[in-house]
Amino acid sequence: MKKRFLSVLCMASVFLFLLTASIGLPIYIRPFYYAHIDAYELEERSGFTEAQIRQAYDEVLDYLTLPGKQFGTGVMACSHEAEHHFADCRVLFDLNAVVLVGSGAVLVLLLLMRRKWGPYRLGKRSAAFWAAVLALAAPMIIGALAAIDFDRAFVIFHGIFFPGKTNWIFDWHADQIIRVLPREFFRNCAILIGGGLVTMAGGILAWENRKK
Repeated sequence: MKKRFLSVLCMASVFLFLLTASIGLPIYIRPFYYAHIDAYELEERSGFTEAQIRQAYDEVLDYLTLPGKQFGTGVMACSHEAEHHFADCRVLFDLNAVVLVGSGAVLVLLLLMRRKWGPYRLGKRSAAFWAAVLALAAPMIIGALAAIDFDRAFVIFHGIFFPGKTNWIFDWHADQIIRVLPREFFRNCAILIGGGLVTMAGGILAWENRKK
């Protein structure tokens, strides 16, 4: 019974680690955003220089990912409503970081215990195999829905994670930061997250099949 519990815990930890690590890709790899500045002509579209765009983005990401950082958007105007939305986002960013570190720590502990308990398996397959299968299923389902209507999926996403709130709907004039955060950037973030999840899960499956 204890071995089965550890196997389920291992599966859940691998899945959560893969998911949160994938979500972390567009968050922690800032050059991913910088590449959008020229690609989507954000200077021309926003009226701000590349240096100003980078400064605003960096200040927002510092606030979202680093403890003790004050909110800022550089020289760009930002309303209190928009600032409150970023405060809501910081809660989700913190949650993702906590789950990423926590699931990673659990996996390290389980690996250390593996010598005593042996391989963590569910049926004829390893716990990591089933975690990878779940990780592959998630982006396929979400990706299919987003491909049908990304705008609708975008609205549904905010409805789920920010229930009852409308402060995520920015005003082009009062919230100038939205001028440098185009819809295409969020779409590409979703693609990067899905691609990262598929790549890591696919690597696990390839390794599992290699061992057979």
